[in-house]
Amino acid sequence: MKSILITGGLGQVGSYLVDRFHERNEVVVLDNHSSTTRESVPEGVRVIRADIRDEVSDLVKDADILIHTAAQISVARSMQEPLFDAQNNVLGTINLLEAARDADLERFVYFSSAAVYGNPVAVPINEQQQQDPLSPYGASKLAGEKYCLMYNRAYGLPTTCIRPFNIYSPRQDPSNPYSGVISKFMVRVRNGQNPLVFGDGEQTRDFISVHDIVDMVELVIDRKEAVGEVFNAATGRSTTINELAEIIIDLFGKDVEIEHADPLAGDIKHSVADISRAEKLGFRPEVELKQGLEEFLKV
Repeated sequence: MKSILITGGLGQVGSYLVDRFHERNEVVVLDNHSSTTRESVPEGVRVIRADIRDEVSDLVKDADILIHTAAQISVARSMQEPLFDAQNNVLGTINLLEAARDADLERFVYFSSAAVYGNPVAVPINEQQQQDPLSPYGASKLAGEKYCLMYNRAYGLPTTCIRPFNIYSPRQDPSNPYSGVISKFMVRVRNGQNPLVFGDGEQTRDFISVHDIVDMVELVIDRKEAVGEVFNAATGRSTTINELAEIIIDLFGKDVEIEHADPLAGDIKHSVADISRAEKLGFRPEVELKQGLEEFLKV
C-alpha cells in the first residue's frame, strides 16, 4: 500500500484520481476548496483543507507519491490577474517541490497543460514543438514544468510532467475554455436549443476522457523511464467542433441544428496531439468520444 498525496483532489481530475487510487492505497487530498466538484470523498480518504502555498512539508514527507493537479486554471483570470496566476501556479508548485526535495518520494507527477504551446507551428503537436504561450496561465504552467524538470536534474527528484489537451468528464467546470464547450453544448441541446458554434466549426480539438488521463497517471507512476520527461496526454485524434455538436445532438435525439456565431478572437484553429512518446510507455487511450459523452447522460 502506497501513501498518495493528491493536490486539488476535489477538482475534476483530482477527484477521479482519488476514485481510482483509494481502494488499494492510503490517499490524502490537499485542496483549498476553491473549485470543488463533489460534496464528499470515499470512506478512508483524508482531506486537508489548505493551499499549496501553505507549509506542507510534513504532508509531503509522509507521501510516497505526489500528484499535483491543483492550479489556477482560468485563462481569463490569468489575463486579468497575472500575479495571482503566478502565485498559485508557479510559487505553489515551487513550494511543493521544495517540500519534496527533503522527502523520499517515488514520483512527483505534475499536471501541465497544452496551453504551453500557444498557436501550434504544426499538427499533430509533439512535445519538442516550440512552446509559446498566449496567456499568463500557459506561461505559468510552462514555468512549473521547467521547475519540475530542473528539480529532477539538480536534486534527483523523480518528477514527470504531463500536458493534457481537452479533458472532459461529467464533473468538469463549464467555464473551462478547454472543455467547457462540451458542457455548453450539453446544456443547450438538453433544453432543446441549438448548440452555438463560433466560426465555421471546422476548428479541431483533441478531446480526452478523464478516465484515460487517470490511466496515464498510473502508467507514469509505474514506469521508471517516465522520470524527468514530459508527455502529451491526449488521444491523437482530431474532432471538429461541428462533429462534436453533431454527436451531442445525436445522443439526446433532439430536433435541433448547429447555429453559428462570429469567430472568437484569438481562437486556435487546429489542436491535436502527437502521443507517440506516451505510446512508447504503453499508453493507449481507450474511451471513444461518443462513449465518453454518454456518461454525461447518466448524471
